[in-house]
Amino acid sequence: MFMKQRILSFFLIMLFSVAYSQKEKKEIINDTLQAKASLIFEENFEKGLDNWNMEQMPGGIVTNTDGKLEITDMAGCTIWYKKQLEGPIMIQYEAYVIDEGGPQDRVSDLNCFWMAQDLENPSDLFANSENRGGKFNNYDSLRLYYMGVGGHDNSKTRFRRYLGNGDRPLLPEHDLSEQKYLIVPNKVIKIKIIAYNGIIQYYRDGECIIDFYDPEPYTSGYFGFRSVNNHMTIDNFQVFQLSGAE
Repeated sequence: MFMKQRILSFFLIMLFSVAYSQKEKKEIINDTLQAKASLIFEENFEKGLDNWNMEQMPGGIVTNTDGKLEITDMAGCTIWYKKQLEGPIMIQYEAYVIDEGGPQDRVSDLNCFWMAQDLENPSDLFANSENRGGKFNNYDSLRLYYMGVGGHDNSKTRFRRYLGNGDRPLLPEHDLSEQKYLIVPNKVIKIKIIAYNGIIQYYRDGECIIDFYDPEPYTSGYFGFRSVNNHMTIDNFQVFQLSGAE
């Protein structure tokens, strides 16, 4: 009996350790810096879309399909996580751009916003939600970071820092057109975004595409998936709080 209790205790400890390790991990930021990453939110899209706010142009639809967020879009769509995020943070998710001959199966625009704020309505990003309506240039007045992967019919990948006054400067080093920076359809694409004390990074499948230092970083705001005229799914969305590693 005593031996059985010891074995049971051992397995319980192991299960707890595995569960804890999934919520706490060390994240390498660069060659000289690492952080502790603590899971604060996760979404596997098994229970509907109550955590999300949709802004979409007519003709598109966003659904919860087979435990995934499915976006079928015609003219523009932004899907916001409803809670404001406070940095430093890391965001991870899996995307799948569908190219199977469907009417919206255009390989393009695996995009996102993060640290978004409406400076006209700093306490409520969604006050102008209906007016924005998913139309891309209606977001120009927001203050945010933007990553557009495979835009312009999968010919451009671009990172921008929106200033909140209509300006969206594009630095030459953030205007990418090599094939390795574009979308490969019909495969799971793992995305990771880091906003850590001015360090802004965007990873795809483990490769750092954008590594930008912002001397005046945006440290809080909202995250949104963004696309136009395509068909894709999103799954396994996670948000981690980052702090100095011990």
